[in-house]
Amino acid sequence: MPDGVPPPSEATEPERAAEAADGRLIRHVRRNLVLWSGGTTLLILVALAVALYVAAASSLESAGVAQLDSRMASIRGQRPDPDDTTRYGFIFGGGGSGTYALILDPNGDPVLGPRDQPPPAGLPFEPGVAGAAATGRDIQTTVVAKTSVRVLTETVDVPQRGTYTVQVVQDRTTEQQTLQVIQFVLLVGGLLVLVVSFGFGTVYARRALVPIRDSLTSQRTALRRQREFAADASHELRTPLTVIRSSVEHLQRHRDAPVATVGSALTDIDEEVRHMTAIVEDLLLLARSDSGAIALERVQVDLGDVAADGASAMGKPATDRGVHVEVDPQPAVVAGDPARLRQLVMILVDNAIRHSPTNGRVSVATRAIGGGAALMVEDDGPGIRPEDMPHLFERFYRAPGAPGGGTGLGLSIAAWIVDRHGGRIEVANREEGGARFVVRLPAGGGVAG
Repeated sequence: MPDGVPPPSEATEPERAAEAADGRLIRHVRRNLVLWSGGTTLLILVALAVALYVAAASSLESAGVAQLDSRMASIRGQRPDPDDTTRYGFIFGGGGSGTYALILDPNGDPVLGPRDQPPPAGLPFEPGVAGAAATGRDIQTTVVAKTSVRVLTETVDVPQRGTYTVQVVQDRTTEQQTLQVIQFVLLVGGLLVLVVSFGFGTVYARRALVPIRDSLTSQRTALRRQREFAADASHELRTPLTVIRSSVEHLQRHRDAPVATVGSALTDIDEEVRHMTAIVEDLLLLARSDSGAIALERVQVDLGDVAADGASAMGKPATDRGVHVEVDPQPAVVAGDPARLRQLVMILVDNAIRHSPTNGRVSVATRAIGGGAALMVEDDGPGIRPEDMPHLFERFYRAPGAPGGGTGLGLSIAAWIVDRHGGRIEVANREEGGARFVVRLPAGGGVAG
């Protein structure tokens, strides 16, 4: 089976607690965002509603007073004549249309008005008369005959006849109804806007927090991978260190023995040092790749030439295992780093050799495809178990029964090289047996950094 990283372990209790704490934090922030959004909208709506209502009420009041003043102006300055009552009572048309006017003599009695139209009950409005007597002009609102009215009262000095009082009354029913409609519209409209604001605030708060939630998840994943990485690296290095220690102890016990008699110990040390060196080099490469410290070269290169060179470099390991490597390098130009692409070929070929039986065959081929190039590596091994497929490119993953000698990092490095070149790597089992790795790279190059 191909090597890679061990599958992610189950979340530990501290990790679950951290995840729950992050969830509470996200919910708290989302709730605050929604409340701030809705609260701000509410304050703005209240301010606008108050301003609109006050402006409408003030405008209607000003219009009403102007109507009263217009009617008052038509009466003021004219000598009261008990025989001429045509300008009193209700009128229609003109600036004072729809108002009711009456005049009181200096004694407050009798009322001068249309003889055929007695004033409504409650008129004259005595508080208005008293106010005008004190200040000369008085405007008040009251209810007359169950109707809300505005009353303008002024005193008029008539030479040789004394001070008369003129009172003009205006119906405020329409004004009040208009204000009530404005109140209703503001209330219902404000509630609808507030509901919509909270709804959109909830949606956008959830969307706005996606990067934060993803960042927290990435941090937890990164920390877990670091712990797993350290644990796996320690495990991988423990075996060669144990062999080296045992070999050194054997040499120490046989200090005076000829080298020929302790040669196996030296061979073991040499092999394990080589193995440790390969692990450390791979670890350093992955660590630098994670930090973005590795810059890839970008030049036009024939993937066929790179594949032939990389496959030929694996000739000795193939011969040692009795595996025959066949190369079919058709021209396929891509933009990339020749050294890293050669390393990619060597990793895939080495993986195929390790999983091929004696007298097996490893096939390496390159093809130019639409918009890029493809590298195919096939082996005659037992293939890949379905449960191992998702973990092939994970670090330090070893399938049960996998051959020894690998670092568990090769395919992870291969996937990184392909990704940095803007390509993709696929793996599948062949119908006739064995595994097939296919790398697809863009012709123009997608090399990052």
